[in-house]
Amino acid sequence: MPGLGDIVQKAVYLGVGLASFAGEKASSKLAELRTESQKLADELVKRGEMSTEEARRFVEELMNQAQGQVNSSVSSSANDKPAPPRRIEILSDDDTSSGGDPEVDNLRQEVHKLQEELQKLQRDEG
Repeated sequence: MPGLGDIVQKAVYLGVGLASFAGEKASSKLAELRTESQKLADELVKRGEMSTEEARRFVEELMNQAQGQVNSSVSSSANDKPAPPRRIEILSDDDTSSGGDPEVDNLRQEVHKLQEELQKLQRDEG
């Protein structure tokens, strides 16, 4: 029967192996993302919808954002602190009529009620 030291050693090796595997997977996914985003940027440049400088910045920003999400998920899991909620801003159209679609009108009313409830909760909290 293996001793406690052997079990701890195997657990450490397992943790190191999993971390290594996760790092390799993340880097391969980032490489795939870079390739796909570069293809998309090249296609947009080819269509004339984006300049080459804009395409380069687009790919760089996308990669920075992806790497930031990977880094933040690693650091947040290490700290066990949840990230603060992201602020979502709902923009309404100037045209509030939906063309007579009652389902769209109901959804708009529901969103409006939820916005009011959120504002009330924020006032009560602060």
